[in-house]
Amino acid sequence: MRLIDFFDRGAAIAPDGPCFSDRQHSRSYREVRSASHRIAHGLRAAGVGPGDVVATLTPNCLGAFEPVLGILRAGAVWLPLNARYAQPEIAHALASNDATFLFHHSALEDEVAAVLPGLAQPLRGMVAIDGPTPLAPGLDRWAAGFPDDPMDIAQGPDTVVAIRSTGGTTGPSKGVMITNQNYETLFACLFSTLPPGPRPVHLAAAPMSHASGTLAFAAMIHGGHTIILPRADPATILECIERHRVTTMFLTPTMIYMLLDSPALARHDYSSLRHIIYAGAPMSVDKLRQAVAAFGPVMAQAYGQAEAPFFCTILPPAEHVLSDDPVLARRLWSCGRPTPFVQVEIMDSEGRLLPAGERGELVIRSNLVMKGYYKNPEATAKASRFGWHHTGDVGYRDEDGYFYIVDRERDVIISGGFNIFPSEIEQVVWSHPAVKDCAVIGVPDEKWGEAVKAVVELRAGMSASEGELVQLCRERLGGMKAPKSVDFWEVLPRSPVGKVLKRDVRERYWAGQARRV
Repeated sequence: MRLIDFFDRGAAIAPDGPCFSDRQHSRSYREVRSASHRIAHGLRAAGVGPGDVVATLTPNCLGAFEPVLGILRAGAVWLPLNARYAQPEIAHALASNDATFLFHHSALEDEVAAVLPGLAQPLRGMVAIDGPTPLAPGLDRWAAGFPDDPMDIAQGPDTVVAIRSTGGTTGPSKGVMITNQNYETLFACLFSTLPPGPRPVHLAAAPMSHASGTLAFAAMIHGGHTIILPRADPATILECIERHRVTTMFLTPTMIYMLLDSPALARHDYSSLRHIIYAGAPMSVDKLRQAVAAFGPVMAQAYGQAEAPFFCTILPPAEHVLSDDPVLARRLWSCGRPTPFVQVEIMDSEGRLLPAGERGELVIRSNLVMKGYYKNPEATAKASRFGWHHTGDVGYRDEDGYFYIVDRERDVIISGGFNIFPSEIEQVVWSHPAVKDCAVIGVPDEKWGEAVKAVVELRAGMSASEGELVQLCRERLGGMKAPKSVDFWEVLPRSPVGKVLKRDVRERYWAGQARRV
C-alpha cells in the first residue's frame, strides 16, 4: 500500500461523507479527492516529479491537507513544516532537504519572504493555500487550471514519501526519510492495538504537521471524519468532543494538563471517546490519574520518535488502571509493551542486550524504522549500529515486558559521580497541585560537578515555595536526588510540538561553561 492508497480507500467507503471540517465548513471525500488530483497535475506542470521534495508550511486549517494528498499523488516527497517554526528553522528545513516547491498559509508570508533569498536552490514555485498573496497565487484558482483526471504513480514499499524533521532539541534538525512501508507498519501497529471502530471521528487539535496529521490518515483509512481546530484552546476542544461525538484524538501531556485545568472540564459529555493518545514527552502520573477520572478509560500512551514513528510501544486504555495494587500502579509510569510489529530491547554501549531490570538504551528493530537521515550517512550509521535503531532514550524493561523511559541520554545529570535521572524527580515535582510543568536539569557546581535544579512553571493563580518542593522531593526520593535549588519561570520554553526544551533551559545556566547543552 502506498500512503495515498489509504486516503483512496476511505474515499471509496464514504465518497460523499465528510473528510475534513472546521467549525464552519466541511469537505467531502469526493471534493478532497478531486482537489488532490488537480494539485498533483499542477505540481507536474511546475516541473515537480517523483522523488522531488515539496514542503507544506501551514497552521491547522480546512485546506491544509489537500496539498499533502496532491504531493503524494504526484509521487513527490512531503516535507511538513510546523507553523510555529522560527525563520532559521524554516530556512534550514527547506535547504537541508532540497525542497523544490512550497505550499504555505498567508499568515506565514513574512517568514517565507525572509527565508527565500537565502536558499541556495530556488523554489520552482509556491502556492498560498488560503488565497493569493504578493508572493504566490491562491490554491483554489491555481488548481482550477488543471484537470482532476486520476494520476497513478507506481511506487514500491521502500519508496520515500515523507521527510519528517527531528525535534531539533540538541541542534539543527535532521530529515528523517519515511517510506510507504513505514506508514503501513505504523497503521498496522495502531489498529492491532487500538481498534478504531466504524467511521472514526478524529479531532485534530495538535499540529497536523506532526502526530495529528498521521491520525488524520488513520481516520481516512476507515472513511472517518477529521475535525480541524486552528489552535489547542481547552474550552473549544472540550466542547468539540461533545458536539462532534469525537472518538479519537492526540494530545501532548502539556495539552492534557490544560484541559484538566479548564473550568469547562465538568460541563461536557465525553462518552463518545474511544482513545486519547498521548505521547511526545513524559507525563505526570498524578495528572494521568486525573485524566482517566475525567475522560474515562480512554487514555493510551504511545512511544516512538520521528525515526520510528508513533507506535513502537503502547500502554492501552485497559492498562490505565487506577488501583492500589503496586504492580498495576507502577505500570502507569511505563510506556507499555512493544506493538506486534516491533522488537524493542535494552542495549549497553558495547552492543549487548540487557536483561530485565538493567538500564541501558532502548533499541528497535522493525519495518517501522526510517530508511535513514536525508543526505546524512554518518548520522544514519550511528543510529543503526549493531543492527538496531538507537533511540537515544535510557530505560529498562520489567519482568512482565513493560518498558520504562528513564531519560534521554543527554539529560542524565552526573552529580558527585552518580547518575541522576531527571524524569524521576519531575514526577514528584509535578505531583504538587500548584505545578503546571517543570524541567529538572543539572547546573554547574564546584563541589558536585553538577547540582540538581528544578525550573518550575506554576499554574495560574497558585503558588509554591522552593522549600516546599525541595522537601517534597526529599521525602519521596531522598537527599541525593532532591533539587539543590528551585527557580520559578513564568513560561517554560517549548518546541513547536509542545515539548519543554531542556536544552534552552540549560543554556541559561551553562553559558560559557564546558558542558554540552
